[in-house]
Amino acid sequence: MSRITIIGCGVVGAAIAYELSLIPGLSITVLDKQLPAQGATSAALGVLMGIISQKIKGKAWQLRQTSLQRYETLIPELEANTNRQILYNRLGILMLVPSVADWENLVEIRQSQGWHLEIWDIDQVLSKCPQLNLENITAAIYSPQDRQLDPSGLTLALVEAAGRNSVNFKFGVTVEEITSTGGICYQIETSNGQIETDWIVISAGLGSTPITASLAQKIDIQPVLGQALHLRLENPLGNSDFQPVITSDDIHIVPVGDQEYWVGATVEFPTDAGEVVADPSLLDKVMAGAIAFCPPLSQATILRTWSGLRPRPQGYPAPIIGQLPGYNNILLATGHYRNGVLLAPATAIAIRDAILAKSGV
Repeated sequence: MSRITIIGCGVVGAAIAYELSLIPGLSITVLDKQLPAQGATSAALGVLMGIISQKIKGKAWQLRQTSLQRYETLIPELEANTNRQILYNRLGILMLVPSVADWENLVEIRQSQGWHLEIWDIDQVLSKCPQLNLENITAAIYSPQDRQLDPSGLTLALVEAAGRNSVNFKFGVTVEEITSTGGICYQIETSNGQIETDWIVISAGLGSTPITASLAQKIDIQPVLGQALHLRLENPLGNSDFQPVITSDDIHIVPVGDQEYWVGATVEFPTDAGEVVADPSLLDKVMAGAIAFCPPLSQATILRTWSGLRPRPQGYPAPIIGQLPGYNNILLATGHYRNGVLLAPATAIAIRDAILAKSGV
């Protein structure tokens, strides 16, 4: 039986734990210093921009495609196994654009790949979404196969389903030391005792940097702060039967049911001193931008605002998935930046396949 230890239980770590739990003969332990769905996961909007992204080939597109395909089976699978309802918006994403010049080619490419995108003119947009102000917009791109979900709800369902498959979760536990010989790590010293292991998967987001530094293979991951708002309206925006995610100029309006919406998010980098502090004026700018293309939001009640830190790799493309240099049995699944929720299923599949291949299964 292979013993696998996963460090980090955001959406990525939880997805890895669940996918591995479906393989017979594995003993899986998940460690996190916090409760599940904290950190970057708790701050994410869960907008799955795969088909509508401009990534058309290579690893970046394959990860997106794999995740979107897996989500269509994963969500009903988790709901059946846990009796949890996971917010999963199947009405797609509508992106308002000033010009369709850069999109006609993508529509053709997606069609050749078996996916669907539509270019809507102004009349089509207004017939479906009369709440929108299209003063500076000439068209929109509608992606009916992209999705949105609740990241925290998904993560908790993954943890529960994996737990039912005998995954051992240890929360409130910190990693203190990893012991290795000849590029093989076999023991983890934690605040809750020792763990003997055959594989280590580091999916700790920003926490991955100190862990890899302790192994003399520092992966530098920096925080990028994002702020968002949770709003409530007296009535649903536009057509109550058509509530997709609507996005314009990187501002997302996300319906979450009961006339409630998430709006976000800011992108705030560290100062030269390394500090990351939420700037209220930037959140005000996001809200003003959302109102500009969706005026009814000016009447909304703000239920809450929140912020979180996204893990952005320095010197590496995001995400980092693969073997930690110098170590035969440590895998990295970290640094997803703004795409952790989108790429969690594909990351989990990649880690699962790497472990099975190296184990000769």
